[in-house]
Amino acid sequence: MNPHAKLISIMSLLLGTTITISSNHWMMAWTGLEINTLAILPLISKPHHPRAIEAAVKYFLVQAAASALVLFSSMSNAWVTGQWDITQLSHPMSCLLLTVAIAMKLGLVPFHFWYPEVLQGSSLTTALLLSTVMKFPPITILFLTSHSLNPTLLTSLAIASTALGGWMGLNQTQT
Repeated sequence: MNPHAKLISIMSLLLGTTITISSNHWMMAWTGLEINTLAILPLISKPHHPRAIEAAVKYFLVQAAASALVLFSSMSNAWVTGQWDITQLSHPMSCLLLTVAIAMKLGLVPFHFWYPEVLQGSSLTTALLLSTVMKFPPITILFLTSHSLNPTLLTSLAIASTALGGWMGLNQTQT
């Protein structure tokens, strides 16, 4: 990959993460998530191997669906409450949709099937970026809205992800 293109991708990753982490408005948080998604795609598909292209397409489809859910959740909350502030999430359906969207973005257990396949199709450095830096923005949104989200559902997702992740990690042969 061209060094300039790689630098632009990495700077876009940092920009998208910074925008999402520092935003108080749903549209800015969504914009940062989209910048992150579009910035990591060239890094995933860099090897020009069919498996890498497949991983990039899977990543894009899942992240686009999750971003659409985030946008729909924030719009439905704004429709009911009149607020676009991230911390003012109060509509129950919006809370549920946001929880599902964040679970998809993080690759939590009910929505985790895409994650191992994307990691297998990526290089080691890209897999490291996907497993660390790309998790900061959704976790930040989860933290900012945690007072509104269902704690039982969040605990269930966390326990199921920990248990199933550890159990499936024992069966993983391609490290």
